[in-house]
This record gives sequence, structure tokens and C-alpha cells, in this order.
Amino acid sequence: MTSDEIKTEVLAMGARAREASYQLAKLSTPQKNEILMAMADALVVREAEILAANDRDIAAAEENGLTTAMIDRLRLTRERIAAIAQGIREVAALHDPVGEVIREWTRPNGIRIEKRRTPIGVIGIIFESRPNVTADAAVLCFKTGNATILRGGKEAIHSNRAIAAALQEGGAPRGLPNHSIQLIPFTERESVQHMAEMDQYLDLIIPRGGAGLIETVVSLARMPVIKHYDGICHTFVDRNADLEMAKSIAVNAKTQKPSVCNTMETLLIDEAVADEFAPVIATAMREKGVELRGDERFAALAGSAAEIKPATESDWTTEYLDLILSVKIVDDLDAAISHVNHYGSHHSDCIVTGNAEAAERFLNEVDSATVFWNASTRFSDGGEFGFGAEIGISTDKLHARGPMALEELTSYKYRIFGEGQIRE
Repeated sequence: MTSDEIKTEVLAMGARAREASYQLAKLSTPQKNEILMAMADALVVREAEILAANDRDIAAAEENGLTTAMIDRLRLTRERIAAIAQGIREVAALHDPVGEVIREWTRPNGIRIEKRRTPIGVIGIIFESRPNVTADAAVLCFKTGNATILRGGKEAIHSNRAIAAALQEGGAPRGLPNHSIQLIPFTERESVQHMAEMDQYLDLIIPRGGAGLIETVVSLARMPVIKHYDGICHTFVDRNADLEMAKSIAVNAKTQKPSVCNTMETLLIDEAVADEFAPVIATAMREKGVELRGDERFAALAGSAAEIKPATESDWTTEYLDLILSVKIVDDLDAAISHVNHYGSHHSDCIVTGNAEAAERFLNEVDSATVFWNASTRFSDGGEFGFGAEIGISTDKLHARGPMALEELTSYKYRIFGEGQIRE
């Protein structure tokens, strides 16, 4: 397609989405929940079709030499489709924030003011290789009365088309308005630019992916952007830590699912416990197949220094999304906080300590969306927070931060009730 043809089609999708958003705003919570259940059923019914589409994407990914971690993010199985469907059913069971009164008060003149949650309107989601994002984004936006335009990466184009079609066509018989869920069906890069520029239709755009994608969208967007930057997540083992607990948390944070953004990428060890902890954690990580990249102090303490690759400056700012871990020995709590704030991505960071005062300082002074005391960063997740499926994890501060779920996909309006009052 030519650039002009792509622009014309993207703008047409925007216009259709705007009209759909007006119809979505009329749906009651029971109606929305019934539609969501139909969407979940449609995914299961179309399982074979979705898996066949995913097979095409996997074959292309292998042919193009994508990493094992990327292919894992891309792959769908019967179990993963069932999990996506179950996630939709769980969203149906969640509280609907639309219409919720946030605050109300009465002025001295008798006017009553109500601040009430409303849909945002039309939300554009730009994401890369994970096809489950198609479902997660669409159903969360739908539950909150928003129309959605999705633009996935070329790696998952066939999977995304199949999932989006199943959701829209599965929900239609139960009352889902036409064009509530639209997927841009082509992969040319111009589509991102045209989405980012159509502020007459899109109220919000959310890019999910690498720094390059996010920076491109931010530079082009004419509407608000909520960013989901890299997950440079840290675990700091304090001098007052239970070292067995610290080992368990660190191993889980790195190895439980290394291909996701809340995985630990840097381990910081207080020098006061480094002599004891460094060889223990090095052995535990090696047993899990983790490649270690450490500073000189860690390499000297970890055992065979030849097995520890020297960490470079870039390692402290790298989101590996793989079984690779950078490790640094720090002088104390102050040094740990300074390292996290300097090198981190404001995503999810943990302190392991038995000292409540040290924990409180870490929780207050680390400038991240989610901070943990004695728990794995892998819990930085909408489902684990009880939010249901999430749209992603925002590293912004306005208007959403951390795991983004239903409340973060709403805006609000002021409703004013009078009895003939006029302003003097």
C-alpha cells in the first residue's frame, strides 16, 4: 500500500472508532459483561484458527532469526489461549469503574457537584510481539467503554488478526457495536505515524515495546501518551537481609519468567554481606543457567572469576529479557538507592531486609512505579495486584503509574445539579 492509502485507511478506522465509542458509552455493566463472556467463548471456539495463524508467525520468526526470548513472547498454545479466555472472564467479573462517583459535594449556593468516572473515548495501542496484548488491551478498554485501535508488530500480524476478529465477531451477536475493536491489518511503519497524528479521533495512545518505538510515538503524538518503558528492575540485598530469603527472591525474580518486563535485570549486594552471599547466589544462578555479568568485587567473591563476565557501563541500563544478570557490590543502602535511581527505568525495584527503617527509606526514596520489600519483582502485575488483565505497566507519573487496569482507562467529568441558581 502507498503512504496515502495507509493514511486514508487509518483515518477511516479512527472515524469508525469514534462513532463506536459513542455507542459503547451507552452500554450497561451487565451488557458489557455478557459481551465479554461471548468474546472469551469465541477465542476458545476459534482456537484452531488462532493456532494456525500463530504457526505462521512462529515460522517467520524462526526464519528471521528472532531470539528464543522473543519467540517465547510470540508463541501461543492451547493452554495460553485458554488462559487468555479465562482472563477475559475474570475481567467480566471485575468491578466496572465507569459511572462511579469519585467525589461529590454541595456548594453554599445549593449547587451540587459530582465528579464521576467516564470512558476516555478512543484509545490507540501500539505494541510489539506479544499477541496476548491484543486481547488484554481490547477487553480492558471495552470494559471501560472505550473503543480501541490496535497496531501490533509484524512478528505477530497473523495471530493478532485472528484474535481481534474473534473478539469483535464473537461479541457482535451480544451487542458489541461495530468497529469497537479494530486492528490495523498492515505492518508498514507509516501506520504508526498516522495513528499518532490523528488527534481528531484518538484521545490517548499507549505504546508498548522497545525504547525506539516509544520514543518514535512520543515524538510524533498529538494526543497524550502513556509510556511503558524498559523494565530495568533491581533487587537490593541489604546487610540486614535473611540471606536464604534473598536467594529465593533473587532467583525467582530472574528466572521464573525471564522474558517479561518485571524480571530482575540487576542484583545489588550490600558489601557487608557480600563475602557470604556472593558465592551462594552465583552458584544458585548458574544452576538455573543464568549468565552473570559482575563488577570486579563480585567476580572476586563469587568463586571462579572466569565464569563471571565483566560488567560494562551499558549492562546497568540493559533490559536483557533473558537468562542474563548484572551484579554489583554496593557500599550501603545509600549507594543502592543512588544506583537504582540513576540506572533504573522507574519500573519495579525490591529491597530484601529485616530492617524496617532501611526498607522504609528504600520504599520512599526509590523513584519507581512499584517498590517491594521482601517480595519478588515478578509480582509487579495487574493480575497479581487483583486488577485482572492489565494494559501494561506505566513508567509515567501522569495520569497512570504502575500496572494499568480498569480505573486507569477512565477519565472523569463534573456533573452539576442546580435548582435555578445564577451567578451574581
